[in-house]
Amino acid sequence: MELRAAVAEDIPAVLAFWKVAAEDTNRVGDDAGAVAALIARDPDALQLALDGDAIVGCLIAGFDGWRCHLYRFAVHPGRRRQGIGRLLLDAAEERFRALGARRADAMVLEDNTVAHRTWAAAGYEQQPEWRRWIKRLGG
Repeated sequence: MELRAAVAEDIPAVLAFWKVAAEDTNRVGDDAGAVAALIARDPDALQLALDGDAIVGCLIAGFDGWRCHLYRFAVHPGRRRQGIGRLLLDAAEERFRALGARRADAMVLEDNTVAHRTWAAAGYEQQPEWRRWIKRLGG
């Protein structure tokens, strides 16, 4: 198992992986251009777990200089419960600590109860007083 940051050449494989392993795959903006922009802006944000050449897990660990956000966390359905998610989360949290961060938050779909258990097992707590608000900006 290898953990490493995604590079531009990984983009097609990442998009294909999300269609197999990620929830809510119909998001506006999940395209090659958006992933390329992420990699260009923060080359260490999109972390991949690889078994040989195959992506078996990924997590975006974004840091804007103030807050840490975890999203697009996915493990291949056939490889879940093997510690891949824990490796990705541990690496993300270590990255955040090295950047001086004091808190991380995760975006998790309300209906994804499997993910709720995963996040809780990793020590994350749901904040019931918060709800995400979005506005589409075109595209």
